[in-house]
This record gives sequence, C-alpha cells and structure tokens, in this order.
Amino acid sequence: MIHKKTAQQIVDTVKDVCGFDINFIDSRGLVLASTDPARIGTVHEGGRQVIARGGTLEVPKDGLFPGTKKGVNIPVFRDGILTAVIGISGEPEQVRAYAHLAERITLLLLREQELGAAARTLARRRNYLLNLLLDGEPLTSDASAEIRKELKSLHVDASTSKRILLLKLWRQGSQSLSELEGLLSHLLESLPGCLYGYQYPATFRILINAEDLELYREKLGQFESAHPGSFGTAAGSAASLEDLPASLSTARIALETLERRAGHDAFCLFDDLTLEILLAAVPARTQSAFCQRILSPLDADDLALLRVYFEKDQSLSNTCQALFLHKNTVQYKLNRIYRLCGLNPRRFQDAVVLCLALKLQDCYM
Repeated sequence: MIHKKTAQQIVDTVKDVCGFDINFIDSRGLVLASTDPARIGTVHEGGRQVIARGGTLEVPKDGLFPGTKKGVNIPVFRDGILTAVIGISGEPEQVRAYAHLAERITLLLLREQELGAAARTLARRRNYLLNLLLDGEPLTSDASAEIRKELKSLHVDASTSKRILLLKLWRQGSQSLSELEGLLSHLLESLPGCLYGYQYPATFRILINAEDLELYREKLGQFESAHPGSFGTAAGSAASLEDLPASLSTARIALETLERRAGHDAFCLFDDLTLEILLAAVPARTQSAFCQRILSPLDADDLALLRVYFEKDQSLSNTCQALFLHKNTVQYKLNRIYRLCGLNPRRFQDAVVLCLALKLQDCYM
C-alpha cells in the first residue's frame, strides 16, 4: 500500500498541474491524503461506492451522494486487488485525464515498492523468463536447460513453435488502465500455453503456441468487443524458442502498423502485412509529406475513383460496372487525374506511386 506521506505528495503534485482538489482514498473508503486537510481521515462516500462496485464512478453534480461533489473517482488495482481510489473534484470531462495521471503515478510507485521487495513474485518470475528469451543474448546449455525447466513448471511446452504477441492498452473513456490490466491478466490466465508479463506503462508481452493463434485472436476479440477501443494486439511471426527475438521484432512492426492505423483495427498479424513491413521503417512525417506531394491536387471523388480502379486491377470495364459510369466518363476522370497530379493511372510505374500513396493514406493517416 502507498504510505500516507507518498499519497500526499501524489495529490499535491497533481493539483499543481491541474488546479483541482484531489483525494487519495484507501481500501476502507477513508481519505488517506487530500489537498483539503479537513478531509483527511474522513469517510469518502464516492470512494466507498467505487470500492463496492469495483469500477469507476463519475459524479455529474454535487450532492448526488451524501457530502459528495461532482467529479471522477477511479479505482487503482494492483494484481487484481483494489488498493486505493483516486477522487478528483470538477466537471468529469475536465478532470478525468488528471485522475488517470494520479493513477499512473500511484502504479509507478507501487511497482517501485515491489521491485524493492525481497520475494520474487510470479509476475516477476514470468517477466524474468521473457527477458531471457527475448533479449537476444546467447544462452549457455545450462541456462537453456534451466529456462526449459522453468517453462515446464509454468505449463509451457518449450518444444513447440511459438509467437510473441504485444498487447497495447489504449486509455479510452472512464475505465482505468489498472482495472483493464487486471481483467486482461485474468483472461490470459485462462488461456493455454501462455507466458505473459506486463511492462509499464501499458504493454503486455505474451508468449503463445503458434498453433493457438486463432484461439487467442478469438478470445481477445471477444474481450475487445466488450471493451471497445481499449487495446490493440500485434502478433509476430512463428519461431522456435531459440528464435523468439525475431518474433518479437516482427510483432513490433505489426504493433507500429496498428498504432498508425489509429484505432481502426484491434488486431494485426505480421504474416498479413506486405508493404507495411517496409513502410514501418519510414517516419510518419515522411509518409505524410509523400501523400501530400502525390495526392493533394486530387479531390475526394478522384481518390474514390482511383481506389476502385486499382481494386479492379486497372480494368476500365470493371471500374465502369462497379461505379455505374459510362466508359467515356471514367476515361475523362482518369485523364483529369493525370492532368492534375502529373501521374497517369494507366501507366504501371505511375500507378504504383498512386497506389502506394493511397495505401499510406488509408492505413496511416
């Protein structure tokens, strides 16, 4: 648990940033620290409601509960256990982000306390194993044998082909990251052949059997449907236990692709990527400059026509059929595009440039 002095430092620091009053409430519903000294040691009704419900409470107006002010109260979970509640007064839309800031600081301090403890928890044991498997350093035969022994004790078969998944939490709405972390940890515990570790501030590293990919995709998809927009999962290529750094590297490419798609997808498999593998190495600013250079002379109708034209493999008749347009109309529009941007969609080399720009725009802009 966070010490009283540390809790007071947290609320004072966050108030310095945002200017709103903040209460740090312990697991009994008592105010442990506050920017209002008179509140310390008193019962916090909003905090008690959060403890009873196990989830975030947003209060839209004063007096909704006895003695409460409007604001946001979010739980702080550690290893699935509610350890504290952060309450911040003000309009929920204004103060929500600052409540999450206080939550992040609290979690960071709790993790630092854990690192100072002598006992090695299961979570730290898992992370230690993942670090050994993924850092790319050569292992001695003794170290390799010890790792396989540890994996066996965790019900992970070292002989099968593996994949690394990177699951990144996005902060969406009122749900706290620590709450989401706990729910996902519970889900991963229920899945077969799984070795996972959480990396602060918001990423799970997950080792799975390659043959279980579709099962994980299904289960994580179901969870994401229940918590839309809360996280994204990137899956690396299949690899042996000894080649896991390669799977991690490809998972990072898939994750970067997912992040640049800005929430359009919740799952990205490296095996499904083509141009994205190359584009991942191109800085976002360069991609934007390329799209601006190629596509800025064209309007939305031009771009829509090009997408259909390339989808139909540059077939004029199939494009006409798909768009219900006369052949002469499509010819005119293609000529117009050529005139505006200097690239002829009918010419292979020019078409490649236009198609690449559209791909960048659709996936990353």
